[in-house]
Amino acid sequence: MAPDFWDQPEEAQKLMQQITSLQEQIREFQDLYREWEDAWTLYQLATEEDLEEMEAEVAQAVRQLTRAVEKKELEVLLSGPYDQNDALLSLHAGAGGTEAQDWCQMLLRMYTRWAENRGYKVEVLDLLPGDEAGIKSATLEISGPHAYGYLKAEKGVHRLVRISPFDASGRRHTSFASVDVIPEVEDEVEVEINPEDLRIDTYRSGGAGGQHVNKTDSAVRITHIPTGIVVQCQSERSQISNRTKAMKMLKAKLLDLKLKEQEAKLAALRGEQQDIAWGSQIRSYVFQPYRLVKDHRTNVEIGNVEAVMDGEIDEFISAYLIQQARQRKE
Repeated sequence: MAPDFWDQPEEAQKLMQQITSLQEQIREFQDLYREWEDAWTLYQLATEEDLEEMEAEVAQAVRQLTRAVEKKELEVLLSGPYDQNDALLSLHAGAGGTEAQDWCQMLLRMYTRWAENRGYKVEVLDLLPGDEAGIKSATLEISGPHAYGYLKAEKGVHRLVRISPFDASGRRHTSFASVDVIPEVEDEVEVEINPEDLRIDTYRSGGAGGQHVNKTDSAVRITHIPTGIVVQCQSERSQISNRTKAMKMLKAKLLDLKLKEQEAKLAALRGEQQDIAWGSQIRSYVFQPYRLVKDHRTNVEIGNVEAVMDGEIDEFISAYLIQQARQRKE
């Protein structure tokens, strides 16, 4: 006799999550349709009665509806196999010492603000402070609907041009930091990991000092010997919890490596040259001698640098995803 489906908690939970997701999508489309009906009713009332005072109200309703439709159109583009997953975002300061490390921390703040503005959960899994200021590297777990689908647009090298606050002579400096984004994968995804291929080290987690310093070797570093991939986690007080999260990070990186190898083979068949290494410069953030953020892939430009650094990067993300969708159709 086959086991009752509801006696399998994991399968039942997965099914309920799928049902909840579909119900949410239906609700969103119903809300969008109601917004369209309200805007259309306002427009008809204003034109039939010739009420000029309603012009601003109609314009506001149309703008609100347009934003909602554009957001939904963007979500439709997120149809990749892992686009709906949470994301693991890694930052690494480039050459340049303190200046580059400060830039890396600025990007950490930018992505944290972006995620929080969308209602996503952000957890710092690992962070290596800079020598004097900023950070050398950091790994964030960003959890929310389509987190990876959106953030994959940010993968690459980000360039900063500004008058350095660390230069007593007030000279202009150019700094670089890399952003890497991979999807967080579920346990059922097939990624083979041989325990004999792993080297696991423990060390003491960093802290703010005083009573907050972790007195035990709870942080975990895992090295995958065949590929040289290294992951580490120190966000939890428990060594077991850090090890579990580190293994999840390793699994995601190995899957990402597998996907990149597949992309490279396809590119070779098409005769294309694709850089799947550290990535090329995708965006410049210029503070001096003028103020402008420009994405070099889509040519989108935003003059409000402060807003971008506060997490308003959706225009860049949208343009990139639309560009990718068009290229797939060609």
